[in-house]
Formats: sequence, structure tokens, C-alpha cells
Amino acid sequence: MIKVLFVCLGNICRSPMAEAIFRKLVEEEGLHDQISVDSAGIGHWHIGSVPHEGTRKVLDAHTVSYEGLAARQVKPEDWDEYDYLIAMDEKNIQDLQAIREKNEVVVQKLMDYVENPVESEVPDPYFSGNFDYVYELVQAGCEGLLESIKKNHQL
Repeated sequence: MIKVLFVCLGNICRSPMAEAIFRKLVEEEGLHDQISVDSAGIGHWHIGSVPHEGTRKVLDAHTVSYEGLAARQVKPEDWDEYDYLIAMDEKNIQDLQAIREKNEVVVQKLMDYVENPVESEVPDPYFSGNFDYVYELVQAGCEGLLESIKKNHQL
């Protein structure tokens, strides 16, 4: 089982959006028995919370389910459980590396999986309110990530 963990600051906007989108893509490809997905936040502020209202609205508009999603905090054990830790921005990468490093785990930004990205990072819509734009970026990143995983793992 290939395990992917999406990470953002609070786990209520970007990373649950990525988890929901990626889960849908994996299911559409019939790979749900080979790839699992989760999300977590660097901070502890929203533990147990459902995704942000803006995230829920944009996912609803695109018929992407977020059922069962609840915020949690990244923990050192995630490096043992997951194959991919996919962060939304460079600060998330730095925070992840400060928690724990393990060479076998892929730690990259989601936008690294987009060819010629318009952004190098996924901006936090918590402050800007630009959930539609963030959805477009996350969708493109998730599509690229899935293609990379399929190629790298011969799926």
C-alpha cells in the first residue's frame, strides 16, 4: 500500500482539500486498494475540526466528498507510516523537517508535481478567501502527483 499524507498549517483548508481531491482521483482510477491518503496540520489549533467552510463549499461545487475528514496534527510516527509527505508550501517543508527527517520518505511540495506551475506554493485561503483558485492549484497538483506515483510504482 502506497500511503500519502498531505500537510498544511492547520489541516482545515488546503490539506483536507488535497486529501479529498486525491481520494476521488484514486477511486476514479480504481487504485483505492493500492493507494491510501490522509492529511494533517503542522499546528494543533484545529484538531478534530471539519474542513473550513470555504473548503467545503468549493468541494461541494465540484462534487468532491469530504465525509469523515477531521483535522489532526502531524506526528513523528507519520514518517514511519507514510511514503509521501506532500506539503503545501516551503514553510510546511521546513516545519516537517524540524519534526523529523527520514530519507526514505518523499517530502515535497504539491506544486512540484505540476509541469510549469503558475505558483510554486499553494497559498493559504484561510486569510485570502480565494478557495476557488486554491482548488485549481490543488487539483492540478493532485493529478500530477497521482501520475508520478503511478509511473514510479508501475500502477
